Amino acid sequence: MSTSTEHVDDVPQNDGTATGDPHVSRETAPALSWAHGGLPPAIDGHRAALVASVPMADESTPLAAQLAIDARRRIELQGRQFPRPARTRIITVANQKGGVGKTTTTVNIAAGLAQSGLKVLVIDNDPQGNASTALGLEHRAGTPSIYEVLVEDEPLANTIQECPSVPGLYGVPATIDLSGAEIELVSLVSRETRLRRALDAYLAEREERGEEQIDYVLVDCPPSLGLLTVNAFVVGREVLIPIQCEYYALEGLSQLLKTIELIKAHLNPELRVSTILLTMYDGRTNLAQQVAAEVREHFPDQTLRTTVPRSVRISEAPSHAQTVMTYDPGSTGSLAYLEAARELAERAPQRADLR
Repeated sequence: MSTSTEHVDDVPQNDGTATGDPHVSRETAPALSWAHGGLPPAIDGHRAALVASVPMADESTPLAAQLAIDARRRIELQGRQFPRPARTRIITVANQKGGVGKTTTTVNIAAGLAQSGLKVLVIDNDPQGNASTALGLEHRAGTPSIYEVLVEDEPLANTIQECPSVPGLYGVPATIDLSGAEIELVSLVSRETRLRRALDAYLAEREERGEEQIDYVLVDCPPSLGLLTVNAFVVGREVLIPIQCEYYALEGLSQLLKTIELIKAHLNPELRVSTILLTMYDGRTNLAQQVAAEVREHFPDQTLRTTVPRSVRISEAPSHAQTVMTYDPGSTGSLAYLEAARELAERAPQRADLR
């Protein structure tokens, strides 16, 4: 178990609310279930024994408590293969408020799923191109990108790049050209469904050629509710909403939900909010605890048990053209995103209605 001081700034404080284990914070406790890992019972039993051997720490020593939680997560998740969905799950990551962790969540959840044996495609539908940077994708002007797909009807297959640091993870980059796409899309036929038609055609072509199924498609959105975001809502079957644990993040949630209902009523009846992830959680503050409690009260089924803490490592990773999963795999932030990816993957059987 690492106790490097490099990770001290990543450590959130416990909120003092017990869930099953009186020494583990509700907001940081992992889902310690053994049934869905796809491993032989003997190996799962060995994992359980190792986790049980990790010493407990009470609320008076929050640093030790967080280190114990990280140790349990490391044992529980290392080398685990996540369950593969029966069909491709297409998830739009959206929140019109900026700075809540949409892109960070998209790339790290995608990397976590890919590291756990799944094939994942990330579509960077944000003109800022930050997801492309984090995945190490080429996205200089002139690079085949999502702009050509939306505006010039370029086949999606011609724009896909492989992530250099994570096998099984692929991406469609966004270039600076995408910043003008909102205006250009206005005059185009079927402007709201262009991304969906392109993705459906690509997945159908892979199936016809007998290629391995893409397990997850994650679409990163800009912080707005314009035509780019509408295209992302129409292509998605599920919506993942990252919510920063601050009051302003809650204010825009009602407007986002109304927009999703409009899209569902007129353009995509399959769309639904399947997942909410609490980000930038700091259990030392009453505000973060109150926001988390309020979100869980109103969305008990959609909100993941895992929360993502504030983390310097998560912020540093994109400057090295990496996700935190490869930049610092043992950090608190990396383990939190891997746990969130596991929760997302294991929810698939419970949501068989999503296609």
